[in-house]
Amino acid sequence: MAQKQFAGVTVDVNDEGYFTNSSQWTVDVAKAVAQEEGLQLTDTHLAVLDYIRKSVEGGAALTIRSMGKCGIVDVKGFYGLFPGAPLKKATKIAGVPKPTSCI
Repeated sequence: MAQKQFAGVTVDVNDEGYFTNSSQWTVDVAKAVAQEEGLQLTDTHLAVLDYIRKSVEGGAALTIRSMGKCGIVDVKGFYGLFPGAPLKKATKIAGVPKPTSCI
């Protein structure tokens, strides 16, 4: 298992950089991961990340469509917050495993 350091915290990650232990996640760590991904987090980003973390803890399968129905942002807004590969980026920053729907 690999480890990586964000904001002075060492976290366990897989070979793609996704957290293998989501309890190591903090907002400061998320900000450092986001910066590595070329993003600066806003309150809206943090609300989406909180939704993702709670959804995964509850056993929900995340998809782009489900994110558009989260009540925080629509699909277009989700793509705007996390450009490129929004679900992959958002879950990485949220410190949860990559969704099975992502290649």
